[in-house]
Amino acid sequence: MRILLTGANGYVGRRLLPELLANGHEVICCVRDKNRLGIDEETLKLIHIWEVDFLLKPNLDNLPQNIDVAYYLIHSMTSSTTAFDEMESKTAENFNTYMLHMQPQQVIYLSGIVNDNHLSKHLQSRKNVEEILYQGDYKLTVLRAGIIVGSGSSSFEIIRDLCEKLPFMITPKWVLTKTQPIAIRNVIQYLIGVLFHDECYNKSFDIAGPDVLSYKQMLQLYAKTRGFKNWIVTVPVMTPKLSSYWLYFVTSTSYKLAMNLVDSMKIEVIAKANNLQELLNIHPISYVEAIELAFLKIEQNLVISSWKDSLVSGRFRKNLTEFIQIPKYGCLTDHQTIPVNNIEKTLDNIWSIGGSKGWYYGNWMWKIRGFLDKLVGGVGLRRGRTHPTHIDNGDSLDFWRVLLADREKKRLLLFAEMRLPGEAWLEFRIDEENILHQIATFRPKGWLGRLYWYILIPFHFFIFGGMIRNIAKTK
Repeated sequence: MRILLTGANGYVGRRLLPELLANGHEVICCVRDKNRLGIDEETLKLIHIWEVDFLLKPNLDNLPQNIDVAYYLIHSMTSSTTAFDEMESKTAENFNTYMLHMQPQQVIYLSGIVNDNHLSKHLQSRKNVEEILYQGDYKLTVLRAGIIVGSGSSSFEIIRDLCEKLPFMITPKWVLTKTQPIAIRNVIQYLIGVLFHDECYNKSFDIAGPDVLSYKQMLQLYAKTRGFKNWIVTVPVMTPKLSSYWLYFVTSTSYKLAMNLVDSMKIEVIAKANNLQELLNIHPISYVEAIELAFLKIEQNLVISSWKDSLVSGRFRKNLTEFIQIPKYGCLTDHQTIPVNNIEKTLDNIWSIGGSKGWYYGNWMWKIRGFLDKLVGGVGLRRGRTHPTHIDNGDSLDFWRVLLADREKKRLLLFAEMRLPGEAWLEFRIDEENILHQIATFRPKGWLGRLYWYILIPFHFFIFGGMIRNIAKTK
């Protein structure tokens, strides 16, 4: 079967792709930038890639042909606090235009549970998209999920951050709202199960796990599962804005996502009964089991995808390739070099930078910089990295974005997503003479940008010098 997979480099899409390939399907992955699909070379040989931005006016040249089924996994909630609903409607309308020319028999849409007359802006947007897709010239299957629990999911990572960092929490009253979480494994099983299933055509199904829990109970069960206790006090005075700031500063979430999540958390999200679970013979995974499965992946370094690697987890909105060419004019640089004795060990060090490993020198200064970045609305250091030793193009790396990770050519190029009066690149490269080059490039915006750079020169002297020496160490 020939399948079109939108959102192929998203959290769910990255996990669905290997399952589709394992089942023998031919997959066309839709991405805005093919350079950040982030999959291994062997998988790349098995798929086709279609670069497309569904927000732009449809370009009907060179469309994929003979599509049997299309998955609609596009979501814009983290892109904006105000206009994401307009973006989602526009995306769905453009998708329908493309499908009119591709003529798939079925479209499968992963949406959110909507069972309240007073929906949040996020859930209302999901419902509007569903209504737009039902107007398409194909058979639609809608799967409505609540909170998805799995290694790397935004909900799981927020719960993890809160519980691991705050043994005592003063929380807003929305933590008493009921919800029905679902394990990512079950989500994938449903997405595969409804594929070309005629009993699922032109129908919408709520999908969920077996447990109906309040957010407070989810936090408490997480702590119990991990072997510690937390104390939660609920107060009625915390406004949505204060709640958003609370999530933003304590967890790794972006402020835009925090705002939209808080807006949705005031509404109960409980699945309506249906026969889909029995029809597809799916065993529902409990919330506690979903946590245990998530940590099994984390401890084995087998996390396939993380919401943090999405471009919208930071301030990067443009095509990655626009920044791969580092500008030469009007820039300020710090260029350090050092001979390398063991190339492979040095590359191991470079490919392990950031996250729990840190930045090899002055980690406390990097942490202060991350904290200051958070204070002014930046991403800070809390995003970390998805895997301790593996890096893909487009991955987030603390407050950097990976533009290019080419181990064969011995080059790693990062672009800064921190709040800056300019644009910044950090490059690591080993040349033919086994010399490691570490180049920090800054293109300032006006005199404030230049002032910022010159104020930091003393810190650069210690941080960049110490960093390259420790990266080059092989013992």
